[in-house]
Amino acid sequence: MGTQTLGDRPAAPVTPRPLSRKVTGADRVFVLGTRSVGASVLVITGGIGVFLALQAFPTIARYGPSFFTENQWQPDLGVVGISGVLLGTFTVALVAMTFAFPLALTTALFISEYAPGRIKAVLISMVDLMAAVPSIIYGLWGFFLMQPLASRLARWLHQYLGWLPFFHVDADPDAAQWDQTMYTASAFVAGLAVAMMVLPMASSVMREVFSQAPLGEREGALALGATRWGVIQSVVLPFGRGGIIGGTMLGLGRALGETIAVLLIISPAFDLKVRPLELGTNTVSALIAGRFGEASPGQLQALLTAGFVLFVITLVINTLAAVVVARSRSGAGTDL
Repeated sequence: MGTQTLGDRPAAPVTPRPLSRKVTGADRVFVLGTRSVGASVLVITGGIGVFLALQAFPTIARYGPSFFTENQWQPDLGVVGISGVLLGTFTVALVAMTFAFPLALTTALFISEYAPGRIKAVLISMVDLMAAVPSIIYGLWGFFLMQPLASRLARWLHQYLGWLPFFHVDADPDAAQWDQTMYTASAFVAGLAVAMMVLPMASSVMREVFSQAPLGEREGALALGATRWGVIQSVVLPFGRGGIIGGTMLGLGRALGETIAVLLIISPAFDLKVRPLELGTNTVSALIAGRFGEASPGQLQALLTAGFVLFVITLVINTLAAVVVARSRSGAGTDL
């Protein structure tokens, strides 16, 4: 700290201006508001988890480990298990992601890299509107429109790939009068409907990440003679790898928990099998929705225990998705 002089008289000492990092005014209101919203989300999510966990204790104490290994659901006979519905849940989600992933990836690439500027905003709005369509609408669409077409596709897959257990159906695909009912109300049809529901979520995350690819690297690749597809391969896709993985896992979390659309389409069955083309399957969420209204107190606790298992699975998947995006190069500016 020094002093300044004016002629022969010493001037006042130069002191640094005090700076305060304390937020005031509108900034303080914004910070408190965002913290309150974030804390409320954590409290609500934690409250749901605690409530389901408390309801699960009596069921686990009564049935023990067999609750996770038994595939039948007959509470009147004292036989309750979720292995069959867990398998059905993952089967429907696998079918959904098989169709949703390539569609979401190509949609995101087209909107971010190929779509003309005058229609890009329209396409973004249309994809976002798909996420706002109620699930019951997708269920009705899948039941009345997709099911007749999907049953023919399922028969074709069984006819030519039936030697694989995944595509096998207990029916004769070459019969003159083939049994169409064996290929309906299946995990395959339900997965197609769920695919359309998870597509906008996954596509939005991927598109947002692709749009943040560094402009300098894009221009550098073009200056070296790369085509538009070459820029996508060398810059956009490597930069957006975390967004692709994160968007896919978020879509998987949505597919695992879908309820109404699946309940409208499937024929409930508790068989422990991996045959998505064949009639009959069940998921945890569809089981809860279908049995909740007529459940006895003991069965209600068992349903809530199944809901707790699904809650933990989806929470783990969504958390992993957020971690993957946050730790990737593309996650620096991406919000899930």
